[in-house]
Amino acid sequence: MQLAAPELVVSHRAAAWAWRIELLSVEAEFTDLGRVRQRKGVRVHRGALGAEEVVEMASFGGLRVTGADRTLADLLFCGPRDEALVAVDSALSYRTVTVGERRVRRAPLTRLDALAAALSSRSRGLDRARAWLTLADPACGSPAETVAPLRMHDAGLHPETQGELITHGGRLLRPDFLFRAQGVAVEIEGYAYHGRREDHRRDVARFNEFQQCAEVRITLRFTAEEVFHSPTTMINTVRRALGTADRRWA
Repeated sequence: MQLAAPELVVSHRAAAWAWRIELLSVEAEFTDLGRVRQRKGVRVHRGALGAEEVVEMASFGGLRVTGADRTLADLLFCGPRDEALVAVDSALSYRTVTVGERRVRRAPLTRLDALAAALSSRSRGLDRARAWLTLADPACGSPAETVAPLRMHDAGLHPETQGELITHGGRLLRPDFLFRAQGVAVEIEGYAYHGRREDHRRDVARFNEFQQCAEVRITLRFTAEEVFHSPTTMINTVRRALGTADRRWA
């Protein structure tokens, strides 16, 4: 498509995919540097791009894509919120990604201050984009771990992310989310979890160790499927656990 129309620059979710940023969905998207002409099978956006906002990716045969900061800014301006923040959290942290047939560790692609600066170049929709950016959390380690606290935030629940706990044996643990006052820990399991026997063994041991923390009275575990497809059930379960913990503490 780009060879046939050089004025097109790969952008938005397509650019995020090229940067190996995790997403909830992928779509062929471009920004047209000339007159926007819609093309069958792709989404074309209108917008000006500075020379510093376009990168030629040698690993993709010289494909011209928006830079990481511009890509994330585009997603924050366009939404939806959850999809944008999944991409932002991924770009802000180390992630294991697929390169060819290998799984490799990708370093963070940007910083929060750089993203904030990228947003400031536009005015339309700026307040909403900035508000969404305040919800970004580099400590979230997967798309499900990004969406789960967003669902809790929308329900008025605000746990710590990766709050520190110490077991009776002195080991440091960091649950995905922690309601410290009520002693409720929440763990989110990704799609690929339990892929190996050793992964499953470590997960069971980790769950048991939470029970050895004086500050933890209840530990909840949710799968990625529950986070994405049954958020109401997840929130109701968390609310019941918080109420139960409060009664036990009282």
